[in-house]
Amino acid sequence: MAAENSSFLAEFILAGLTDQPGVQIPLFFLFLGFYVVTVVGNLGLITLTGLNSHLHTPMYFFLYNLSFIDFCYSSVITPKMLMSFVSKKKGISYAGCMTQLFFFLFFVVSESFILSAMAYDRHVAICNPLLYMVTMSPQVCLLLLLGVYGMGFAGAMAHTACMMGVTFCANNLVNHYMCDILPLLERACTSTYVNELVVFVVVGIDIGVPTVTIFISYALILSSILHIRSTEGRSKAFSTCSSHIIAVSLFFGSGAFMYLKPSSILPMNQGKVSSLFYTTVVPMLNPLIYSLRNKDVKVALKKILNKNAFS
Repeated sequence: MAAENSSFLAEFILAGLTDQPGVQIPLFFLFLGFYVVTVVGNLGLITLTGLNSHLHTPMYFFLYNLSFIDFCYSSVITPKMLMSFVSKKKGISYAGCMTQLFFFLFFVVSESFILSAMAYDRHVAICNPLLYMVTMSPQVCLLLLLGVYGMGFAGAMAHTACMMGVTFCANNLVNHYMCDILPLLERACTSTYVNELVVFVVVGIDIGVPTVTIFISYALILSSILHIRSTEGRSKAFSTCSSHIIAVSLFFGSGAFMYLKPSSILPMNQGKVSSLFYTTVVPMLNPLIYSLRNKDVKVALKKILNKNAFS
């Protein structure tokens, strides 16, 4: 098969989520609804947190950034996927594909580390409540946030730089709805050993380090909860942690299932379904599971709604 260097490849063709014409329009409206909920939920939470001074705490500082990350990386992926449902033109330029890959990886890696930062924040709040505001000072929160985005940038650069060195075949049909690492490597004409090694090492770090941090944080949290004598106190602590655990399980579970298995074990069609969880479902659910069950957010929302109604 003829091959050409990736630098001269004009465009890729994204196969999309499915090639069945009968389900394209229903899927368009389904994922459009998901995207609208994602945008409204995350931008609403960003606005609510920014406007209400009672929510200017470390916990909501991280929640603010989580909503920003969810909104951004969902917006990097979903609009292009929606276009593929209603347009016959499924092409994406080489530069556009690499740009989408970079920003997708930047935000998805940042999400994994912001989740671990939130777990650490909950650990300090439950295990050392009297020292919470000292331990989670604005300087510490800012350093944690810089670490989150720094790891996101490093991971995205590592993968994108390796991908830009790949030689692609003349067959540029990518079996996915976005420019992701493994689907692109399927179109490579040369050995992808180095790229696959980078995937296992970098993704292992980007999933492993936050996972270990989260497990240690929750082990210490569980130990502290078991020492709480009050049943109401235990219930409140468990309720605070349960939402975060659900979101972490969905995000890291789908990510590990997609990236930490060889492509020979995980067919790409199953990989597309798995990737839907962390590109579409998780960003939509996060505003619900992190905030709408939270009393502080409900109170802040009621105040704003009552103020607007009175005005």
